[in-house]
Formats: sequence, C-alpha cells, structure tokens
Amino acid sequence: MMSSAAASRSDITRQIVVISAVVFMIIAAMFGAGVLGGTPVQDLQGGALSANATVLAPASSAFSIWSLIYLFMIAYTVWQALPSQRDSERQRRAGYPIALTAVLNGAWLLAAQFTTLILTVITIVLLLAALGATIRILVRTPPRTIAETLFTDVTVGLHLGWVTLATVANTTAWLTAEVAPSSWAEVADAWGIAVLVVVVLIAGATAIATGGRLAPALASAWGLLWIGVGRFSGEPESTPVAIAAWVAAAIVVLVPLVMWATGRRGELALRR
Repeated sequence: MMSSAAASRSDITRQIVVISAVVFMIIAAMFGAGVLGGTPVQDLQGGALSANATVLAPASSAFSIWSLIYLFMIAYTVWQALPSQRDSERQRRAGYPIALTAVLNGAWLLAAQFTTLILTVITIVLLLAALGATIRILVRTPPRTIAETLFTDVTVGLHLGWVTLATVANTTAWLTAEVAPSSWAEVADAWGIAVLVVVVLIAGATAIATGGRLAPALASAWGLLWIGVGRFSGEPESTPVAIAAWVAAAIVVLVPLVMWATGRRGELALRR
C-alpha cells in the first residue's frame, strides 16, 4: 500500500501528465491547421488526405467535429485537474490512457506533416486501439456522476467514434495513393460500399461492447453523413456510395437507441 503522501504525489503527477499531453495535442492541432506555420492537412501528402481524394473521404465540413472533440478534451483536462478528482479511482485508471490518446492524436498530425502516408495509418490505428482500450476501462468502472459521464465518457466516446471513421478514410487514402493499381477506380464504388458495411459492423460492435453508449455512434454517424454529402455533391461523385453512407449512418445510431429502448444496455456491455 502506498502512503497517502506518495499516493497524492502520484495523483498530481497523473494530472500534470494529462495536462501536458492535451497541450501537446492542441499545439499540434494548431500547427496542422496552418495557424503556427504548418501546412493544412488537406494539402499534405500530395492531397491524399483531402475531402475529394477517395470515395470514402468525408466532405470538408465533417472535420469541424475536431473542434468539439478538442473542446471536450480541454474541459476534461481542466476537470480532472481539480482537487476533487485527484484521488478518484476512476481517474487513476483512465487518466494515463486518455493522455496517451491525446499524444497519439498530436502525433498523427505531426506524422502527416513530416513523414509518410503509411506512418499516418500506423499512428491512427494505434490511436484507435488506445481509444478502444480506454473506453473498455470506462465501461468496467461506470461513472457515478453526471460530471464523470460528460467530461470523461462523452469525451472519449466522441473521440473513438470519429477516429473509427477517420481510420477507414486514412487507410483508404493510403491504399488509393500508394498501393492500389489504376484499375482500382473501376471498382471503387463496390469497395467503398463493402468498407461501409465493415464500418457498420465495427460501430455496432462498439455499441454492444459499451452498453449502448451514444457518443461513439453519433460521431461515427456524423462522418458517414458527410461521406454521403461528399459523394453526392462533390468529387469523386458516387451516388451508390452516398446512399450506402447515409443508410450506414442511420443504422449506426439505431443500434444503441434500440438497446436503450429494449433495456438491453447493461446485459450486453463488456463484462467487468
């Protein structure tokens, strides 16, 4: 058993690490937006990450969700730094994992700026894995207050839901730009729809594993809606992919709603 003094020092260290990680993420985000001299993400990697690079790239308006995610991350950072959260057992379990997701978030932006597409894919897959592990911790240690739900669970849930979709878009961008043959374009619609089916399965599994949490579903659905908009009104145009994306968005949101309506949230959540 740690002494109370040692525990207090450990808790303060955790709070400082979370603050540092989120500050790093925000600075990297500002650099990635071109505010601090960096190149905007849509112009990086020869345009492979732009809104019209592939059939699974969301329209540019979709990326406004990052502002919401960053806002929640900042709010969480301030809240977890309060003295009342210092010795929270839930924060002891989730604080460092959340800090890791912030670092990986910032690392993706730096990878996009200075390295290669394949490294961005590796980084975002690591981020997705870290977010999945973090939400598992939160499911196993349920929130006791509305504040815990809002600042911790909703924050991680939105991040997870969006990164699930972003991982698909990032991987598709890499495959299209560097791996797939030129004949890929001829079957892009079919592949796009197939991948959207996989996204629905992943999002559905996430809803079941998290006991019907809405935040991941809403973030994923947001991205799917804007994939539909991008393919219906932008380039590369694809009405089949647009319709499939909109249907996928509806299904992704319906799964947790059905779980709530049928009272099956708790029994389908991850076992503690």
